[in-house]
Amino acid sequence: MSIGQEIIESFKKGNVLTRFIYLNISVFLIFALIHLIEYLLLGNTDSIWSNYFSVPSNLSVLASQPWSPLTYMFLHTNFLHILFNMLWLYWFGKIFLERLSSSNFVSVYILGGLVGALFYILAFNSFSVFQPMALNSYALGASASVMAIVFAITFLIPEYKVYLVFLGEVKLKYIALFSIVLDLISIPVGNAGGHIAHLGGALFGFVFIYYYKKGILITKWMETAWEKLIDSTQSKPKMKVTYRKTGHTDIDYNTRKVSDQAKVDAILDRISRSGYASLSKEEKEFLFKSGQK
Repeated sequence: MSIGQEIIESFKKGNVLTRFIYLNISVFLIFALIHLIEYLLLGNTDSIWSNYFSVPSNLSVLASQPWSPLTYMFLHTNFLHILFNMLWLYWFGKIFLERLSSSNFVSVYILGGLVGALFYILAFNSFSVFQPMALNSYALGASASVMAIVFAITFLIPEYKVYLVFLGEVKLKYIALFSIVLDLISIPVGNAGGHIAHLGGALFGFVFIYYYKKGILITKWMETAWEKLIDSTQSKPKMKVTYRKTGHTDIDYNTRKVSDQAKVDAILDRISRSGYASLSKEEKEFLFKSGQK
């Protein structure tokens, strides 16, 4: 099997995290090749094509390329840019998928990136300090999307520990706190648009988990659209998954599952604080039935 075939095979068999990493790397290599051709033929040190897929802060330019708030989150300026973004995505994406679904991952990545783009556009058109740059400023990179993944899983399991070289075990909440403080203090130093976009992505990750813990899936519409897209690209006959006992669709089932899990988490929190005896009869029965599923 050739290297190309191995890559294609691993993409097909990989999970959504693997596919998103491959997608980012593929886009990076394609634009790097385009940049090389531009440099050799035209002498351009900066790629003129990447701007068409990067999100501009100039509203008139944005109106002429409405696809850019989506495409910018798969672009990267150089090797180190994509390396660190993909490392963060891999580390935190693995933890994310241990607790949440593939559809959750897709919706948080994309919507987190869109909110990051919105923060960037609003900031550069609202604060006078950015006015000199706003006409010709562009943002690109997966950082806002990655921050959405990081903050979503952090607020879901803030006490979860990861091992860091030279530091040992560190809780997710401290990594998230450090990254958000670093972005805030870095805004006046350089790449202000990027750091502002990070804040937007982080906020979306927090909001997603805030409602998730309440049993509300705010990305349900996005996940429904994603599942329909996946079904439409598969060669097998389309089948609508239903559950015989309830007659609910797959999305409805997942929503109910989220609500039940949130209730179980709340009951377990009460047990840790006040003991099992503090539970009501209904809560004990619900916990018992949940354990048998």
